[in-house]
Amino acid sequence: MILEPQRLPILETERLRLSPLTPEDASDIFPLMDDPEVMAYWDSPEVDDPDLVAEIVASQVAQMRQGLALHWSMRALDAEGFIGCCGLTEIDRRHKRAEVGFMLSREAWGQGFALESMRTVIAYAASNGLRKLTARTHLGNRRSENLLAKLGFQKEGLLRGHVLKDGDRRDCRLFGVLL
Repeated sequence: MILEPQRLPILETERLRLSPLTPEDASDIFPLMDDPEVMAYWDSPEVDDPDLVAEIVASQVAQMRQGLALHWSMRALDAEGFIGCCGLTEIDRRHKRAEVGFMLSREAWGQGFALESMRTVIAYAASNGLRKLTARTHLGNRRSENLLAKLGFQKEGLLRGHVLKDGDRRDCRLFGVLL
């Protein structure tokens, strides 16, 4: 079976430790989800309720148990500081594909942590049988689009009006990479 969640390892890079997401990570994720700049290109607005973030994280952990997703928290090796989270969602074992995503604290932006962590997640996905990864960005999210290009993703299409956020329909760009 591809990507068995019960055997989800801790992944390490030169500067990061990616640990399987746990309910305890909600307190670290809350400041990110409460930050309007971090959430500017997410499908939902910022979340100012720590209990709701705890519910979201619990749902992600449940998805991992069901084999529907894999989520990691990202921490710096040098100071054990929380940087963000990343993962594989929409896992489709039949077609050997999944969607990648990541969220970093503003303090971690521009330091290459997203590139470093996503290279490791992509290598893990490939070594565990996935053959296609997709990613979706809101139009105008140049930072994520540039990162995806560095990772080898190519533009695959435009999803017009794909997301309803703050009462407005937003277009999204779809990216993909074959492994």
